[in-house]
Amino acid sequence: MAKSATVRARVAPDLKARAERVLERLGLSATTAITLYYEQIVLRRGIPFDIALPNATTLRAMRDAEAGRGLTRLSSAAALRAHLERDE
Repeated sequence: MAKSATVRARVAPDLKARAERVLERLGLSATTAITLYYEQIVLRRGIPFDIALPNATTLRAMRDAEAGRGLTRLSSAAALRAHLERDE
């Protein structure tokens, strides 16, 4: 099928740049990513991911994380594994 339709959208420049860096690492152009997104909308007959408002517990966890409360900081993957093994 010939590609002749144009999609135009305004997004924040920083968001566009960050998204395109990810897409580049995946070997995808923005056009290909948008086409994939549209294909999934058609196949699933809706948005291809959940869209929901977070509940009170999730909101509290998000605020705590943003404020740095209750976080465990580890220096490496090995330290993370050791920490997780202690908690089992």
